[in-house]
Amino acid sequence: MARGDGRLTHDLDPQGPGPQDACGVFGVWAPGEDVAKLTYFGLYALQHRGQESAGIAVGNGRGIVVYKDMGLVSQVFDEATLSPLSGHLAVGHTRYSTTGSSRWENAQPTLGPTADGTVALAHNGNLTNTAELSDLVAERVGSRRAGDLDQGSTTDTSLITALLGAGPYRSLDATALEVLARLRGAFSLVFVDECTLYAARDPQGIRPLVLGRLERGWAVASETAALDIVGAATVREVEPGELVTIDAAGLRSQRFAPPDPKGCLFEYVYLARPDTRISDRSVHTARVEVGRRLALEHPVEADLVIPVPESGTPAAVGYAEASGIPYGIGLVKNAYVGRTFIQPSQTIRQLGIRLKLNPLRDVIAGKRLVVVDDTIVRGNTQRAVVRMLREAGAREVHVRISSPPVKWPCFYGIDFPNRAELIAGGLAVAEVCRSIGADSLGHVSLDGLVAATGQGRERLCRACFDGVYPVELPPAVMRGKHVLEQEQLPLGDESAVPPPGPVAAGDGLAALVGGGGAADALARP
Repeated sequence: MARGDGRLTHDLDPQGPGPQDACGVFGVWAPGEDVAKLTYFGLYALQHRGQESAGIAVGNGRGIVVYKDMGLVSQVFDEATLSPLSGHLAVGHTRYSTTGSSRWENAQPTLGPTADGTVALAHNGNLTNTAELSDLVAERVGSRRAGDLDQGSTTDTSLITALLGAGPYRSLDATALEVLARLRGAFSLVFVDECTLYAARDPQGIRPLVLGRLERGWAVASETAALDIVGAATVREVEPGELVTIDAAGLRSQRFAPPDPKGCLFEYVYLARPDTRISDRSVHTARVEVGRRLALEHPVEADLVIPVPESGTPAAVGYAEASGIPYGIGLVKNAYVGRTFIQPSQTIRQLGIRLKLNPLRDVIAGKRLVVVDDTIVRGNTQRAVVRMLREAGAREVHVRISSPPVKWPCFYGIDFPNRAELIAGGLAVAEVCRSIGADSLGHVSLDGLVAATGQGRERLCRACFDGVYPVELPPAVMRGKHVLEQEQLPLGDESAVPPPGPVAAGDGLAALVGGGGAADALARP
């Protein structure tokens, strides 16, 4: 009989996986500290950003050692695996795959030779010019396929690593500035050679990256929560278009591109931990404010406001505050669901969302409920929740969502379904309401969500909500998770893809080539 592997999986609810997080990166330069354990705890704090694989690379001035494997941070590392990782600087990564299949060869950090030694690199985000970079690697590296590429890696990260090792300069600083200027899309990078820690962020700053100060060194991480865990004081964000270098001479900053801030709006909705700060604003505070605005935009007469835990909790608190309707707990979440220690039978699979949530019948029975969640993707989860609450005796179920309708896929590091699978991509709000079986449905407006972040609309990437992509996308056949595996996988029919056209202001994908998860998904109305 097949045995469960203990890893997170969607198999318990295969019809309803939500948007999958990008990745988590962490780096530390701290002579005299146990940098491997600091990195372990930093990755542990970033586990929500990726659950497929985890890895740590440590440098000691003479060489770099990497340990990585498939699974959660706590499954990959223990005292026996951490103790040999000694040095004064380290980078770590916890992965959800967006380019390259989920397999050991694609786990990070990636490793590669340079003119003077070795580089190990961890990447959060997704590049949009991967095919172009692959050609550049072939030109500069040739048939050697050095580093992780030689080991079968098919990630955009391995391309960056290869280019850092094959640049025209002996200095990694100079090579990095040249290579970073060639990258397009979303990238927050931490990388090391034997002596130096580097951190870089794309010119739009789409994915987050923050700098922290330790008593005897420095740390960089995807979120401030990871800095808090290791006792680092948050200093500032790594700026868009900035390369930070940290070694025995101190901290230095260089520019490889002018900044054009377009931070991911979905970080506030779903991706980031609530105890993280983005642009000096608490994510929890922003989510509560979204709930307040949701109550003003979509009021309803009801007896109780309940969240879909844990994602809907802050917004539910805000909704209750603004509406005056009491807040309560109506659904209990199983904290351990998804760790398949036993293989579920088909009967158990059919229970779907009930494996994750269970209603408190005494709280729900006879009540008019406002049910608050963060997003509707395919609609399967909300449909099951509404059905469950009615079966538990709810008199009315009014669903409130703390994000606008998700209509467009992401090409910058979040694994959304393609547009054909996004329920809001083809149905109006009233039709979605009927589909999930709710008495009413309301989404916070895009203006309301933006206002809750405290940032200007022009500084945020809103593409999954309005289809306006801040970094131009390549043709459909040159993007997607398996773009570097096309030698093994059949290419799509390029003739079915509309030709590229000029980009008009605010025109979004209407002015770009079609494609995404499915070749025609973005061409559909």
